[in-house]
Amino acid sequence: MLKDRVKALFEEPGCAHNTAKSEAARKAGCSKPLTPGAAAGGCAFDGAKIALQPVTDAAHLVHGPLACEGNSWDNRGSASSGSDLWRRSFTTDLTELDIVAGHSEKKLYRAIREIAQRFEPAAIFVYATCVTALIGDDIDAVCRHAAERYGLPVVPVHGAGFVGSKNFGNKLAGQALLDHVIGTVEPDDVGPTDLVILGEFNLAGEFWQVKPLLDRLGIRVRACVPGDARYADIAAAHTARATLVVCSTALVGLARRMRERWGIPYIEGSFYGVLDTSETLRQIARLLVARGAPADLVTRTEALVTAEETRAAARLAPYRTRLAGKRVLLNTGGVKSWSVVSALMEIGMEVVGTATKKSTPEDKQRIAILMRDDPHMFESMAPRDLYRMLADGEADIMLSGGRTQFIALKAKTPWLDINQERIHPYAGYDGMIELVRQIDLALHNPVWAQVRTPAPWDADGRLIEEVASLPATGAPSPLPVTDLSSPLPTGERSRAQHAGEGKPTSAIADPHHPAPSAPTSPRQGEATESVAGVAPESLLAEMASPQPDDSFAARHRKKFAATRVDASDPDYLARHRKKFAASGADDMGEC
Repeated sequence: MLKDRVKALFEEPGCAHNTAKSEAARKAGCSKPLTPGAAAGGCAFDGAKIALQPVTDAAHLVHGPLACEGNSWDNRGSASSGSDLWRRSFTTDLTELDIVAGHSEKKLYRAIREIAQRFEPAAIFVYATCVTALIGDDIDAVCRHAAERYGLPVVPVHGAGFVGSKNFGNKLAGQALLDHVIGTVEPDDVGPTDLVILGEFNLAGEFWQVKPLLDRLGIRVRACVPGDARYADIAAAHTARATLVVCSTALVGLARRMRERWGIPYIEGSFYGVLDTSETLRQIARLLVARGAPADLVTRTEALVTAEETRAAARLAPYRTRLAGKRVLLNTGGVKSWSVVSALMEIGMEVVGTATKKSTPEDKQRIAILMRDDPHMFESMAPRDLYRMLADGEADIMLSGGRTQFIALKAKTPWLDINQERIHPYAGYDGMIELVRQIDLALHNPVWAQVRTPAPWDADGRLIEEVASLPATGAPSPLPVTDLSSPLPTGERSRAQHAGEGKPTSAIADPHHPAPSAPTSPRQGEATESVAGVAPESLLAEMASPQPDDSFAARHRKKFAATRVDASDPDYLARHRKKFAASGADDMGEC
């Protein structure tokens, strides 16, 4: 039953932290299922779909209402070098009538039949959802019958959203692979350097930055789960000689069960940063040699690492002087909570904080080792606190996912996407260079100097204009004399004309809408003198004299003057916070 399966998955002796517990505490697991409706950061169905959808030659059928597929489709930036069938959206689209009349299982079978006949996929993954789990649909029986009838694997995935969080859905997906996929195909080309990589999603093509390095060493990736994966490769993963776990939070349980069932040892590593990439390659080589690979693999790996580090150091040198000492706030989780920290510290950046949401105890221990006595770890931070930290200048840039980008933009702070929505690959040696380049571009973008400049208007919304003048001298003016009675040249209009008010006027003909003033300070070689024989003092006096302002903006300000609220008033903010304190509302909003 689903309840027993969930209980078994929460017992994870694969990590040292859990192994050190008592037997009763170990069975409780490292995390708890979330209550229904409180699946923060995604539900279990979302996590299961994320972990399996990048299997490119399989069809992914969501058995539930249309909204479940709409919210989960293509929610990762995974890339594929093969079939694009996985990009298609398949759902049974259950309605109230299907549920009340008991037609949901029949509709599932018909959907499997149509996919098998029209698209001929290598396999079909069928995902249970909250609705179908609550009404008790037996998707195992439907999948088993359809597989026998149409001659292709049909894999049930029990990842109903109410079971737990997105991370727990990753574990449920790994269990589905272990129960129905891995070990079902026996390849005839087993080699001593076969490797399985778990937890690599090939975001923005990151796996393609790493695979050429392994190819140069003669290491064959038997299966990469799930990034750019093929169903047959995953089915033959039990013949590999070693397993590399990249995202331990997601699929470390699958690695442990593969070790127990087929005796395949596993290691944990990271391909973010130069040093971590080199160390991971060394660990892979040593483990494969211990499992029967050629002894010279370690020597060849060391030569490759030396050459790549030298090349990367030369390409990173110009950025070190530009980024050294810059402060970065890392608001992500999982493996990136420590692996990206290491990468940033390599180029001399200071990490002022890193989030540890969805990170394992081992991840937190690595952060403490990397950052020594002052790790700056936080489980999560409220939007208000993030905004205050950035607005006060405690960080020069924030690296996070798309959900918190607007906090940085509101604080006028550079921001870079580091999560699954990113479009640039950051893994491997070339990925590290790309990460540093993108940080440099974000930090030195001239837009930040512009948005931090004070607004050119006063508290009443009037534009602040200044006219610079020089003492009158006998020298002729370097500026051409302008006839104020002539109309403005083509393309030059007053501010009122830009706003659609009035007709074209000369520069001084309408005193209510003066033409744009000169810059606040003259450029080198320029001066501001009298125009058309009018002394600068008289011109300034005329502009400073009070004139009736009947423009649309002035009438608008006068009309609503009594109702305007100054949100920067401390008393107003205090009343606002007090008013909504009981409801838990955030006056900063979700940003």
